[in-house]
Amino acid sequence: MTVIKKLVTLLRGSAREIGESVVDSNATRIYEQEIIDAKHSIEKAKGDLTGVMAKEMQSAREIERLKNEVTRYEGLALEALNKTQEGLALDVAEKVGTLEKELEEQAKAHASYALQVSKLKELIKTAEARIREHEREIGIAKTTESVYRATQSISENIGAGGSRLSNARESLERIRRRHEDLADRTTASQALENELGHSALEKKLAAAGIGSDVDRTGKVMERIRARQAKPVEPGAQ
Repeated sequence: MTVIKKLVTLLRGSAREIGESVVDSNATRIYEQEIIDAKHSIEKAKGDLTGVMAKEMQSAREIERLKNEVTRYEGLALEALNKTQEGLALDVAEKVGTLEKELEEQAKAHASYALQVSKLKELIKTAEARIREHEREIGIAKTTESVYRATQSISENIGAGGSRLSNARESLERIRRRHEDLADRTTASQALENELGHSALEKKLAAAGIGSDVDRTGKVMERIRARQAKPVEPGAQ
């Protein structure tokens, strides 16, 4: 059982390390998504705020209506008293009392709505300021990551120990060696041709004064001189 418990603990530890590794490697993406989620929450809060503000405006209108009703019924009660209608004036006064009670309840509701509106506005304002701060931070984080990637790429590809640049140098050296080998082969082939080929034999014959091309220039000059010494016949052009 002890071994099994240790294996289970090991697996849990490995899973935790893998999870942390995934989170670390995707930290910027997670951060960005959290900002997006926060923005959605703010938009929802704004929707809730408009609902509360609507309730506040409605309660304000209701308060104004009730105040007008109280004023009107108080006037009616006074008119009833002036006409010695004591009982009617009492009924109207009871109505006024009911309206005033309703007015008090509506005033409390209005104050509650106003307080909620104020709190929501402040919360949204603070949240939006934090969102802007986080957006600046994510921008800096992305730029920093780009710089790190570029630095790493330069280090790997252009640095003294850069494998790709080293491979490029090796490729260039192989090309140079192949070109040198081809040049050497061409030179060797020409040398061999000069030494053993047909042209080598012709050169040897020419050097020995043997062959149809020997002293061709001299023979041509002799032929020209012979024509020069020959007299031109009358009428010949």
